[in-house]
Amino acid sequence: MLHPSGGSPRARRNASLVATAAALLALTTACGQEKGDQSPNGQNVGNEAPAKSDGYGAGDGYGEDSGAADKGAGAKAKSAGQLAVWDSKKLGKVVTDSAGFTLYRFDKDTAQPPKSNCDAACLKAWPVVAADGSKAPPGVDASLLGEVTAADGTKQLTIDGWPMYRYAKDTRPGDAKGQGVGGTWFAAAPDGKKAAPAADTAPVDPAGLSTRKDPRLGEIVVDKNGMTVYRFTKDSAWPMKSACTGACLDKWPVVEPVDKSATRGILKKGFTVFDRPDGKKQQTIDCWPLYTFAGDKKPGDTNGQGVGGTWYAASPSGKAVGAP
Repeated sequence: MLHPSGGSPRARRNASLVATAAALLALTTACGQEKGDQSPNGQNVGNEAPAKSDGYGAGDGYGEDSGAADKGAGAKAKSAGQLAVWDSKKLGKVVTDSAGFTLYRFDKDTAQPPKSNCDAACLKAWPVVAADGSKAPPGVDASLLGEVTAADGTKQLTIDGWPMYRYAKDTRPGDAKGQGVGGTWFAAAPDGKKAAPAADTAPVDPAGLSTRKDPRLGEIVVDKNGMTVYRFTKDSAWPMKSACTGACLDKWPVVEPVDKSATRGILKKGFTVFDRPDGKKQQTIDCWPLYTFAGDKKPGDTNGQGVGGTWYAASPSGKAVGAP
């Protein structure tokens, strides 16, 4: 017996099941496209949880999107050739290769002993700088250059022990897009250290003492050459006495007398000259003897700060900045 639809109940049920299956397949396919492409074995390859940063950079963890990074995979490491130094206002002195591309160092590497901890995947975003053919920048000690074996077997250039890299996202000379990536990648200075801008050295009065705003210590005293002036906490002001004698003075030369009129921003109270027992005359602020440090090589240096827990930069009022 035929039904009005033109088919048996079994036929209608089969047709309904086929239609339902087709609709479910279409829905499943659409969701798969939204959630990510399917690999040949049916595993979803586009919907994994985002990788946590391992210090190599952003995105896939190496500082480069996978597609761009893969373009450089397997490429032979290039020599830096004749290294040069780029004086960047923002970064300071930066070492570059012969083409002007910035060289980088990785905080997770070590210099003593030299060791690269950038693995094969990392090297896609941070290509090795080959040691072969690399030459020191003019004026830089060639003995700072060396080599270490990278993860891919390449003999990698080192500067003072630090392995050198380029960054895949730097596309033209002068780019420094790798600076600070992952908090571990930094442009390299000519001595292998992290590149850093020179300290702000405000103009000083060439005739005597003045002050400078140090980014770390605040307002401190500088001499006529812009060199940091220090206090020794073992000295005393009342009575005026210096505990730095003999060989100590080779490292901590006294600040010679300065006329009050040749100062700027300095406390005038107790601005007297100390007649030392060794015959030297030494300037004081608030009766505290003043010194410079032989370890400071240029204006803005504060290498004497905190030395021995007794030496500190002098404030305009004669206090020892940062002393306990």
